[in-house]
Amino acid sequence: MGRTATPFRRGFKTEANRLAAEVRREIGLGSMDRLDPIVLAEHLAIPILALSLFRNECSDAVRHFSGVESGAFSAVTVFDGARRSVIYNDVHQSGRQSNDIVHELSHGLLGHAPHVGVDGNTGCRIWHDEIEAEADFLAGALLVPDWAAVQIVRRRMSRGSAAKAFGVSLRMIDYRLNVTGARSRAARIQT
Repeated sequence: MGRTATPFRRGFKTEANRLAAEVRREIGLGSMDRLDPIVLAEHLAIPILALSLFRNECSDAVRHFSGVESGAFSAVTVFDGARRSVIYNDVHQSGRQSNDIVHELSHGLLGHAPHVGVDGNTGCRIWHDEIEAEADFLAGALLVPDWAAVQIVRRRMSRGSAAKAFGVSLRMIDYRLNVTGARSRAARIQT
């Protein structure tokens, strides 16, 4: 979320906001309703799996990413041919899990193609700023739509209350209030 200042291609934010509104309508949500990532995953027919489900097959990795390095793994999309599945780290707080799952589902909604995630020679993660920024933006628009961000400010909701109401992390609330310009938009509405 907001990792870099990667500029979006022209029109992306408008397209992403429209897509988020359309998807929310399809699953029966208004702009102030909380999005359940599981409902979204079912709607998209993308299975989501908790990392802890793999403790028997990959016990060392699960132990590593559930303990000492829990911050190093949030979620990942895995492919079996054209079929996507999402594996998420279930030791994280529920708000972060929502952010992470919806971020991965956003890759699917945006049609991002699979790519190699780790360099075979160095073991380092391969990062694509543009597609990660797009998935961050769409995930935010799905979880806390623009109008909701403005309403959070207008209603003087605390960050904690807003995060709880939308089932997201404080970091997501901060990101959406910043990226949407909610504070200045709310001020214009009041004047």
